[in-house]
Amino acid sequence: MLPLLLQISRSLPTSSAFSFPIRHRPLAVVNKLTLAAAAGGSGSSNGEGGEAEWVRALLEAGGGGKNAPGKFEEEMKMRGLLGPDKGKANPKLTANSRLISWLENEGGVYLSETSTWGEAPHPLAISTETVDEITNESSGRGLLARRSINEGDELLRIPLDLCITRRSARGALGKDALPEGINEYLAMACQLIREKYVLGERSFYAPYVGVLPEVEEVNPTFTWPDADLDFLRGSPIVAATRSLRMKLRREFPPEHYTYDNWVWAFTMLFSRAIRLRNLRVGERLALVPYADLINHSAFSQAFIDARESGDWLFKDGEEEVILYADRGYRQMEQVYISYGQKSNAELLLLYGFALERNPYNSVDVTVSISPRTAAVVAANEGSGIEEDPLARQKLDFLASVGRGQMVDFPCYADRYPVEMLEYLRLMMMTPEDTRGKPLMDFDYSRTISSANEAAVLQSVVSAVRYQLSLFPQTEEDDAAIIKDKATFRLLSYNQRMAVRHRRNEKRLLKRTLAALEKQIRNKGLDEVEVLTRAEGSTLGEVLKGETRKQKTALEDKLEKMGLPVDIR
Repeated sequence: MLPLLLQISRSLPTSSAFSFPIRHRPLAVVNKLTLAAAAGGSGSSNGEGGEAEWVRALLEAGGGGKNAPGKFEEEMKMRGLLGPDKGKANPKLTANSRLISWLENEGGVYLSETSTWGEAPHPLAISTETVDEITNESSGRGLLARRSINEGDELLRIPLDLCITRRSARGALGKDALPEGINEYLAMACQLIREKYVLGERSFYAPYVGVLPEVEEVNPTFTWPDADLDFLRGSPIVAATRSLRMKLRREFPPEHYTYDNWVWAFTMLFSRAIRLRNLRVGERLALVPYADLINHSAFSQAFIDARESGDWLFKDGEEEVILYADRGYRQMEQVYISYGQKSNAELLLLYGFALERNPYNSVDVTVSISPRTAAVVAANEGSGIEEDPLARQKLDFLASVGRGQMVDFPCYADRYPVEMLEYLRLMMMTPEDTRGKPLMDFDYSRTISSANEAAVLQSVVSAVRYQLSLFPQTEEDDAAIIKDKATFRLLSYNQRMAVRHRRNEKRLLKRTLAALEKQIRNKGLDEVEVLTRAEGSTLGEVLKGETRKQKTALEDKLEKMGLPVDIR
């Protein structure tokens, strides 16, 4: 006598219009022959959650061999991806298991290596120890492909209710303690500290907090000791680092927390928080358990985002965080996402690492202009400085567009920002350039005149050369340190990252300089008779009467990210 469910399944019409999708059939009625037929049948679907995807995963997971339960972990252990085997329990492995159990029990998240009713084996596994393939530096936890993954495969679904957000923080600490308009980072930092240092094992989030690293495991530059930060001398990241430290000190509430706890919370937020953009309420910053174990690649096209949960037909009104594979992955290959188009300075400042191959790397270059107003000429009487008749108009124009007399712009290996050229074209204008027209009437995204463009490009050249001169070592010095592997390994992790970072910044600036000089030659601007120009300095020096720059380009980027960073 056949089991009732099997009789029913065999009595159904074979047309795909009437058959149940395999993911909704009981496993008892799905044997290998049925699976193979379904995988190759014309009725199988290839979309999200389609039966072909589920069948393929199930076939890969079954039948013993390398896909048998436990085999993948054994292979990871042999490769050193689960940490050192010292004959005793590994606390990181225990923390991983607790996190997975918590996600399964509290959020219904399916993370098992085996299949169950309507669920294929989960495609990912947590690696306790990952290593950067280029620098051979440790990169902490990461996620590996447990089986072959195709482009577009769904990799994870995490209920939004399990995430730490400003909303969860206000629910945990009370709306009186955290008013509605509080900065997201500040609110979430307060909840993180409460969950880890106040509630501890009594916290609902204890299994998630248990996998969060300590500050020294992340090592963003704002936590570096001054001796390590000194290895970055000459780099614009130093100013941004000190600015961020000042901000954290200003926001620190000593009556509630210790400063070390405060720094830990922000280290977690800066390095792990994700901005979800497709929520019903718009954007929201969130700490997403499990998803924040995925490491960054500048070449990944995968981004974590949110959607309403449920299948294509029935939505349950809740929201979940989702991730799809941006490309195919082989078994044992590390899966990556993109944290965004970030420079190495941003990555070091917030995440504690930099990339050897980063197409988005940039270096801030300072341009500053001191227009020859009547006041400037009077203050320098006898020096031969003549007043610029456009000086007051230039200052008024800068004020109207929110720019100062000293501005930082990011320069890339293959380009420099149009905004920098626009700024300098304005500041280098002469009465001959205007021909009586007001400054507001010009389109500064275009060349004003040959003489103006020559002065602009020469100003950028001067700025780049000055930035290079700020480094106490040359690129060749850094290359020699890195090449001497025995000596290089004697440096601390922070110091090795600093040496690589400053070398790469010098390389980038040299390429920018070569590109500028070539452009000047190709355009014949090196032969242009430069007209009388407004007195200006692009040497990055702080103007008289000022004690510091208003804001660096890096700080401007961080502010746009929603980080509570300023130096005012």
